[in-house]
Amino acid sequence: MQELRCVMKIRKADLRDALDVAKVQVDGWRTTYKNIVPDQYLKQMTYKDREKRWIDIISNSDQAVFVAEDESGKIIGFSSGGDERTGKYPQYPGELYAIYILAEHQRRGMGKKLFNSVVESLKQKGISAMTVFVLEDNKSRLFYEHLGARKIDTVGIELSGKKLNELVYGWEDITEIS
Repeated sequence: MQELRCVMKIRKADLRDALDVAKVQVDGWRTTYKNIVPDQYLKQMTYKDREKRWIDIISNSDQAVFVAEDESGKIIGFSSGGDERTGKYPQYPGELYAIYILAEHQRRGMGKKLFNSVVESLKQKGISAMTVFVLEDNKSRLFYEHLGARKIDTVGIELSGKKLNELVYGWEDITEIS
């Protein structure tokens, strides 16, 4: 069986990437969270609304956003991270906010490279521990467990009237992640 590999480039996002990042996010949510998140919530997500958010996020120097490009230069994934947002986990001052990769490009090593980009940006800020929030029914939580994350909390959330659990994972020492 031939292993699928894709030539890819990981780089820091710039404002011109906002629409493409929005497309990966919306499409990623629609495939990843189908049958987990209510359809009503997924259908109301639009590229245009998400593009506006990503313009703000990419403009914000407190957050690091990275994109993965395929061999043609098309953005097929992204990651983002920065300071832990809730204030509930002071021993984990950093947070991985998101990693999304288009379904047809998953399982080719891109997730680990996008993850490492956020880890490196946090380390450059002097942050040595981080969290990530993952919906309990999202199988990508296994990716984080494989990378050494330990479950530290469960938080209830509600999306379009549906109660869901988010698992909070933490890495106590990201300097050991390679």
